[in-house]
Amino acid sequence: MPKRSPRPAATAAPARRRAVAHSGALLRSGGLATLAALVLAACTGQIRSVPLAHGTPERPPATTAHALHRLVEDGAPGAASLITRAGFAAARYSTAGVADLRSGRRMAPQDHFRAGSLTKTLVATVVLQLVAEGRLTLHDHVTAHLPPGVPATGDGDRSELRRVTIRQLLDHTSGLFNYTQDPRLSKQLYGKGFGAHRYDSHTPAELLRIALSHPPVAAPGTRYAYSNTNYLVLGLVIEAVTGNPYATEIHRRILVPARLGHTSFPGTDPALPEPHGRAYSRAGARRVDATTLDPSRAGAAGEMVTTLGDLNRFFAALLGGRFLAPRQMAQIRNEKGTDGAYGLGLYATRLPCGVTVWGHNGDINGSYARTAGTADGRHIVSYRANTDALPDPAHGTAVLTAEFCASRRR
Repeated sequence: MPKRSPRPAATAAPARRRAVAHSGALLRSGGLATLAALVLAACTGQIRSVPLAHGTPERPPATTAHALHRLVEDGAPGAASLITRAGFAAARYSTAGVADLRSGRRMAPQDHFRAGSLTKTLVATVVLQLVAEGRLTLHDHVTAHLPPGVPATGDGDRSELRRVTIRQLLDHTSGLFNYTQDPRLSKQLYGKGFGAHRYDSHTPAELLRIALSHPPVAAPGTRYAYSNTNYLVLGLVIEAVTGNPYATEIHRRILVPARLGHTSFPGTDPALPEPHGRAYSRAGARRVDATTLDPSRAGAAGEMVTTLGDLNRFFAALLGGRFLAPRQMAQIRNEKGTDGAYGLGLYATRLPCGVTVWGHNGDINGSYARTAGTADGRHIVSYRANTDALPDPAHGTAVLTAEFCASRRR
């Protein structure tokens, strides 16, 4: 399921909560009064300014337009980006291609989509909040914080959790096999079996058993190896420590305080909230409409449904220090254990112009998304495509380069 581009792989799966869309509310954040969006026509490249409110301050230019069109030229039906600065004081929305191949409808700022592994950053934030509260430590072994009935070992003890720590789950150094790479399950999730199995429901314990049935890819703590299993387990840890499902804790600790009213965790609900476009995936040589599916295959590893506006609000708040104390902010960015590949829920990207941005990416059937921002959270870019794989990951990073490097020259 998950793939990596260019750093961690996006998660393999879906989303678990529901969000109710309120027309025109995309760029609302606290006392926010005004914003505007720039829409780029799919085929002609024509720029059309669409005001979202009156009295808009100076807006950033459409730096990402060319990079979005390149994603469409690569094969994505549609792509869109949202740039925000200084807490949404200035914003720019751009799009290329279409949200629906049949109707020709363009992507809209309010559209919901599956965000895949971007879910992981929210899960990591809650885990680090629990660390700050003294309810667990990064050095705790996972088996000290698992709900009853959750397996800790695989058949014949081929793989086990008893030596894995919370930190190793967060930075993908646990060595646990990535359950979405199980040959049989992979065919059902992404391959030729997708059509027959797209509405299958899975429990975290079931998916963990699949992972534990495989030998570990490395001894715990010895090397970085991205695995959705790590965050599947962290969702269970949150449940054991708090007594609530991880999605409930994310809602209470993150969605409500940050007013992320368009972010949800659907569980087993296959539908996307309105409004939304279509999602397109590849099954062999065929393009498949993957808009509806059972997202329980992903759980805490990647089931989130959201909007570009909510992604920007969350990352602006996180990087700005709103959710974590300074010690935990240093931890979430600490990439020492992975030789610079991944922190404890975030990763850094150094762009060609020397600017370093922090964020995450995610993919799931029919959807790819990525968010990155400056270290202080005052400048954020989120972009998405309605397909799950970018043929050339460098073209995705080019969206970030176009904005952050252009801003440096201004």
